[in-house]
Amino acid sequence: MKDASLKEHTTVAVHRCRFVDFTPSAVTAIAFPPLRLPSVKGKKKSTTSRKALAFGTLIVGRANGNIEVCEWTGSEHEIEAPQAWVVRKTLPGPQPSKVESLALTVRYPYRLAEDEVPSTSNLRLFSAGGGSDLVEWDIEQSSIKRTVGSQGGSIWSISPNPASTLLALGCEDGSVRLLSLENDGLQHLRRLDRVKSRILSIAWGPPVPRQTSNKANDTAETDSDDDDDDDWSDSWLVAGCSDSSLRKWDVGTGRVLDRMGTDKLRGERTLVWAVGVLGDGTIVSGDSMGMVKFWDSRTCTQLHSFQGHAADVLCLTISPEGTVVYTSGVDQKISQFSYVKTARPDASSSLLSHPPSRWVQSGSRRYHSHDVRALAVWPPHTPLPPSHKRQFPIDVAPILVSGGLDMSLVLKPAALPTSTITKIQNPLATSTSTTFEDSYHRRLAYTSGPYSTSALQLARTARLLLCARDTGLTIWRILRRSPSPGLDEEEPSTDGGYERVLDIDLNVHTNVVASAISDDGKWVAVSDWYETKLFRLEEESNGDLKPRRIRDFPSILAVELSSSESTGASYLVFSPDSTKLIVATSITSYVLVIELGTGTPRVMRKFQQHRMRDVVLGKRIVRGRKSPEDVEMADAGNDDTAEKASDSSESESEEDESARPEPATITRMAVSPDGQWLASTDDRCRTHVFNLDSIQHHCVLPSFPQPIHALAFTPSQPHTLVLGLANNSLHVYDVETRAFPRWARALTASLPQRFAHTHDAVLGAAFDPEPPAGQRVALFWGANWLCKVVLDAPAGPGGFDKKRRRKSAVPLPPPATPGDAPEETQTRNFKMITHYRPILFADYMAPGELVVVERPLPDVLAKLPPPYFKAKYGAT
Repeated sequence: MKDASLKEHTTVAVHRCRFVDFTPSAVTAIAFPPLRLPSVKGKKKSTTSRKALAFGTLIVGRANGNIEVCEWTGSEHEIEAPQAWVVRKTLPGPQPSKVESLALTVRYPYRLAEDEVPSTSNLRLFSAGGGSDLVEWDIEQSSIKRTVGSQGGSIWSISPNPASTLLALGCEDGSVRLLSLENDGLQHLRRLDRVKSRILSIAWGPPVPRQTSNKANDTAETDSDDDDDDDWSDSWLVAGCSDSSLRKWDVGTGRVLDRMGTDKLRGERTLVWAVGVLGDGTIVSGDSMGMVKFWDSRTCTQLHSFQGHAADVLCLTISPEGTVVYTSGVDQKISQFSYVKTARPDASSSLLSHPPSRWVQSGSRRYHSHDVRALAVWPPHTPLPPSHKRQFPIDVAPILVSGGLDMSLVLKPAALPTSTITKIQNPLATSTSTTFEDSYHRRLAYTSGPYSTSALQLARTARLLLCARDTGLTIWRILRRSPSPGLDEEEPSTDGGYERVLDIDLNVHTNVVASAISDDGKWVAVSDWYETKLFRLEEESNGDLKPRRIRDFPSILAVELSSSESTGASYLVFSPDSTKLIVATSITSYVLVIELGTGTPRVMRKFQQHRMRDVVLGKRIVRGRKSPEDVEMADAGNDDTAEKASDSSESESEEDESARPEPATITRMAVSPDGQWLASTDDRCRTHVFNLDSIQHHCVLPSFPQPIHALAFTPSQPHTLVLGLANNSLHVYDVETRAFPRWARALTASLPQRFAHTHDAVLGAAFDPEPPAGQRVALFWGANWLCKVVLDAPAGPGGFDKKRRRKSAVPLPPPATPGDAPEETQTRNFKMITHYRPILFADYMAPGELVVVERPLPDVLAKLPPPYFKAKYGAT
């Protein structure tokens, strides 16, 4: 425990907790959505007026089986987004499971324009985890939609064709199996010729445009016919094998066309872990010897060979234009290979002279501390013939994404050096440089819970800290400590200040999704995606806690739902007086208010507002996020309209269950300090407020353009709701008046640039239980920062302006120890501290007593196997 000044003239005691042994999961796969194939009868468009593509959904697979669905936080009209991608939805993995490979396809390609990015609802997600089953996920329901056996043993690789109509599986038995994806189905179509090796990687060759005779005169036909995708056919695919070779198959006949042999050591086989295909048919491979090779697909001969890595090449990706290849693997290095033009040979030169263009290794950078398992680039590369090559704007840098065993995603702009003739925008806003060699990278901080929530919960009265793991719970007790005279508060004392009081290992179907502990420390609730468990905690004589499970709790929930539906929860929260448990069901999206008491728990009320497709608010319909213009603050301020909305939504939800329910995943809930109000928000950016005294639905807020990451009520005025969005914008809502108060509009409209543009998105908000009289002070926190905000103070001009900070008359608090001054900034109503990192949780335990849970990256990496290291002779 140490002292830190978090606001002027007030000293806050901070419990800097580093004993929580939470370990995030390694990144094993990354995928971006594909783009629709162009029409073969469409004319080539000019690139001068092309707009930048919207940023697609980023899918991240983890070693624990979880899959994260991340969405871009930038608005539709802006290229830059400092927060980049944030986790919007988490698909909990079954226990036990893992994710080895991912594939995204477009469900209905004919519904898309040629340059339109498919939405999440129009995407199909497939995964393989090293077993013999292929899994298709229901992204909307966050559950498994169907599984299909490979019929060929373990699945080593999966790859969809460019038209999103076929899915190729590389199997243990040496066969490539094709599955049909047409009409939203998934069934085995055929098996290609079998070889005597495992199929470790697959890539499809460029699609071939069908012969469209007598169409030159059909100028009246539209360019967006439903059968545009039928104008393309797949000719061949290539696979990397475990017997030191690559093989090329003819898709039409299923026969092996040719074999390409790689280098190998005597007595050992070379494993071709990665393979890719360019638009002109060039094949790229990476193998276990660290070699990166380029092959001619027509003659199946080697064009170039590079010793790009010191160990296995595990992954590769291709730039949008197909002129740059990025590879990485065990040696943690990302290598860049570029297609460059050479001097034009003279007419008198030999035919064996170098061609006018060739591949060279143009650079390498190291961003990870351990093995890199996955690489991806946005916009994605589509292997199209040169005559139909897709053109991208040259003034927006593509983004390279990498991930591996060190658990964090790294984002980096990767513009071509030849594109510097014009000013290139960096979507990450990290630096003015945008090339792979010179630009700065961004490391996305890991979070402990799903949908960017925290897996830690605090019981203030009992001074207990709960941490949920994949399949269990751990509870610590934070001891009361009084600073001793002469004790250096920056150094931890010998007693540690904490004790571990309970460990629970759970028998769950999926990874744990939600957990909560009551304020008095007598109740603990935990849930996976399919079942919620409730425990009563009893303290023993030695101070440890003994859990007693309420066995019939799942059946109590099932009575209110349905015997066939799951009783799992996506979020759990207790009321401040520990007498009620609010459960947000996972699949059905009900909000259940449960009375605990001393007897059997009972369900007091079931709300189903989050199941409704649309919520009618006067003359406006509140729906999921469409565009930034959906936020209409003025409508929420009309009392009559809001009352009508409350009545209409209540009657619609109770009398007519209705009107095409469309459940959404409830991601966060908050209860006011007086226990009167409950606020809940879902992944469609809809926020509802309920009155827990009358057990009625109270109102619905306007839908916001970004998901809500921070949701909390202020202690001084429990009817004031504070919301923090994923793009670090803030909103304040008065629940009683159903309006956005005037005193907070100046603050929300003029946030300092450093707060709004900080790279780490806001993750939570905390309030001192006894704030200073007459002040509304909030403590917002992200993965690498804490920011104290005076909500009702007039907006300070200039925000975090350095010049204004020098002229400030308010002195900075002295550092606690010499040479360890925290990075602090002063403004009129904002103050940011960045020397706690990375932060998993922050909240007040008592007035003037803050708990900050950190999990430093070196502590996490210390539990991993040592990284690859090869000593060099003579190196210092």
